[in-house]
Amino acid sequence: MLFAVGTRVRFLHSRDEGVVTALLDNDMVNVLLDDSDFEIPAFIDDLARAEDFQDASPSVKARIVPGKQQRKEEMPERPPVETQYTILKSFGIQIAFDPVPDGRGYAVKYRVILINDTRFDTIIGLELFLNGRVSLRYNGKLGRASIQPIGELFFDQLNDNPIIEADCWRITTQGTGSKMHKALRLKPKQFFNRVKTAPLLNKRVHLFRLFENLKGSIEPKEEDLQSYTRRNIHPNQQWLDVRERMPHEVVELAEFIPELDLHIDKLAPNHKKMSKAEILRTQLSHFEAYIDKAVRLGVERVFIIHGVGKGRLRDAIASRLLQMPEVQTFRNEYHPRYGYGATEVVF
Repeated sequence: MLFAVGTRVRFLHSRDEGVVTALLDNDMVNVLLDDSDFEIPAFIDDLARAEDFQDASPSVKARIVPGKQQRKEEMPERPPVETQYTILKSFGIQIAFDPVPDGRGYAVKYRVILINDTRFDTIIGLELFLNGRVSLRYNGKLGRASIQPIGELFFDQLNDNPIIEADCWRITTQGTGSKMHKALRLKPKQFFNRVKTAPLLNKRVHLFRLFENLKGSIEPKEEDLQSYTRRNIHPNQQWLDVRERMPHEVVELAEFIPELDLHIDKLAPNHKKMSKAEILRTQLSHFEAYIDKAVRLGVERVFIIHGVGKGRLRDAIASRLLQMPEVQTFRNEYHPRYGYGATEVVF
């Protein structure tokens, strides 16, 4: 049997079909899969012509060019399945739902898997809502050309109005790029029509794209008028501003640390004897005193370290910040130093 460019073939083991696009060395060819932009380098022993697939079996030998057949001991070692994808056109950050069948072959649940087939490392924050409540949450790094299982979705839960809220940051040598956001509603009809061969997984799943283009560089931060004025002000004027301050304020501002760690072991030596309510009151008391001091000294921004945990302290801090007119904005986003365990407050 002779394969040529343009031959329509089927994989013997996965039943995927495609078209041969190139002839490679070591008895391999490139196959462009149907309904995708991916080319897979495949061994010819794993392929058969699509039209006579019924008669094909793994024992059928196909060859590209006539000649002396290599002996078995001379054949190249077959690479693992997960390395056989050659991504010609990246799909970006994707989310796959891999069916888990029961004994009768029906899907009872789906493994939820994040896929990054780009050449960029990323940070992903994702929440899956069912009937308005968070059912699944993931925060972490998703490396280049990698997959990350993050949980499960049961078949019956497709009727619970599943919605995915996802944030993505590209990691560069300069830090993280600007945040990208995507909201995805999983409608049952659309869900069952989105069956494709997933990159890197090399299997048929329900596949959705979250983020496509990660090539943008980090956006330069706009400089407001106040910052510009401070940077370009005459040195003599800067000195006048400093002299207008009281001496103790100058010292306080110089010694002020723009971050507050609210872990209870940093605040109270006898914390092991405290109840949860006492711990929270202590943390909020230190937080409010710290914010008051930052406002009095004219600090531009601070970081409040509250950790991740169940989010009670984070939510309590957010509630108080919303009531403070001095606060311009605050955000609990991924930070290279704090991860998701700190809230940035801008005055």
